[in-house]
Amino acid sequence: VVGFDDVPEAAYFWPPLTTVRQDFGVLGRQAFRLLLQRIAGRDVESARLVEPELVVRESAAAA
Repeated sequence: VVGFDDVPEAAYFWPPLTTVRQDFGVLGRQAFRLLLQRIAGRDVESARLVEPELVVRESAAAA
């Protein structure tokens, strides 16, 4: 079982929940910067805004 957003409680579930972590502060700032560029009429290439991180805990195990 894998969650998303790495809520603080995820490490305390039973079993501790494997999750995907993203820095939403960085994501918001980058998205806003791209929005301002589009509003200014600049061509903006699509890009990955944030590199997610897999945090493996006890809810996932090797087969």
